[in-house]
Amino acid sequence: MAKKIFVKDLSKYVGKEVTLQGWVRNYRKSSSKLRFVIFRDGTGEVQVVAWKPDLGEENFEKVKTLTLESSIIVTGIVKKHPNLENQYELQLTGIEIIHLSKDYPIGKKEHGVDFLLSNRHLWLRSSKQNAIMKIRHTVYFAICEYLNKQGFFRFDSPILTPNACEGTTTLFEVPYFDQGKAYLSQSGQLYLEAGIMSLGRVYDFGPVFRAEKSKTRKHLTEFWMMDAEAAYVEHKENMKIQENLIRFVIKSVLKNNLTDLQTLERDIEALHKADAPFKLISYKEMIEILQQKGIDIHFGDDMGAREEEALVEDSDVPIFVEKWPKHIKAFYMKEDPHDHEISLGSDLIAPEGFGEIIGGSQREDDYHILKKRMQEDDISLNDYQWYLDLRKYGSVPHSGFGVGLERLIGWMSGVRHIREAIPFPRMLYRIYP
Repeated sequence: MAKKIFVKDLSKYVGKEVTLQGWVRNYRKSSSKLRFVIFRDGTGEVQVVAWKPDLGEENFEKVKTLTLESSIIVTGIVKKHPNLENQYELQLTGIEIIHLSKDYPIGKKEHGVDFLLSNRHLWLRSSKQNAIMKIRHTVYFAICEYLNKQGFFRFDSPILTPNACEGTTTLFEVPYFDQGKAYLSQSGQLYLEAGIMSLGRVYDFGPVFRAEKSKTRKHLTEFWMMDAEAAYVEHKENMKIQENLIRFVIKSVLKNNLTDLQTLERDIEALHKADAPFKLISYKEMIEILQQKGIDIHFGDDMGAREEEALVEDSDVPIFVEKWPKHIKAFYMKEDPHDHEISLGSDLIAPEGFGEIIGGSQREDDYHILKKRMQEDDISLNDYQWYLDLRKYGSVPHSGFGVGLERLIGWMSGVRHIREAIPFPRMLYRIYP
């Protein structure tokens, strides 16, 4: 019997008969005796050549009935493609039809975004969506691999929380038995800070939820976040860990997903250029740079998409913007010892207009300073007594950061809207399918 293999392994079986299991991507008629089927199995695509004199009447008739997205099992001889280098085709010797697909709704014509999102369960089968999902797989495991090698332990934080990390205005509220209200987590960071007091370096990776009424191309209501925290790591070292992580991800994608990047028509040279030392500027320098570019921004303002794009338009590498005004950042960020109105935090802005991909900071480790800041921000000390306890019993300097998975995938793949960087996007006006 022919050996069952995946399309990705065809090069190992040239001249041999193999069996593939998958679906019909496309098909075309060349003559009354010749058909070409573009076959896919998830790992790749291959052209299947059906030649009637070799295949026989019965099997050739089966080929003639095939439709888009029919599921089939094909057997044939692996051949080098006659015109394309390093590509292969299958000379069909046998076919089994598992299911004939009827009137597949996504055809060759252009479809609107709303139609494609409503048929996301089918749109995922397209070659470009397949490529994005493979890049997602690489990015996810590259992040984990890097952190594991750097001594970080996986430390899962809860999704249901009794209160908010940074206020409840953008949280999804759910009833929680007789305990009252609970919230879907918007970040695991605070719980990770407890983890470092046990394990030293920790990270979590999972879905988080933001009830922001935003419709921009960079926002989802449910997305995946990697949060990391490390004991005895201060601000500068924290940024170095982030830079090394992102450069590791770039290398991993270029190594493992070259075909997928080509399918997406990604500018691969831009990714190569981004794998170089990152730039570092202060918030004050960022304001000056943007003002020189004619942007109306002033000290104390945050950056939006327009400002982010303008900042990096002349840069091939990501740019760290550090030392932000304390009042526009979260209460847990440590004050700059040289300027108490400045926080030791940073945002990492990706080139090519892909925006912020990491937010991080050194955390405030002084009990009294943190307590005072929480009182100033009207944060319940009772709700966060456990968090303050971390500063009472063996407090140490520590830092952390969060990576938005879909934003990073968007940059790696060149996809401008992160709704394509997650299998089933959840947005302000969409929760189907």
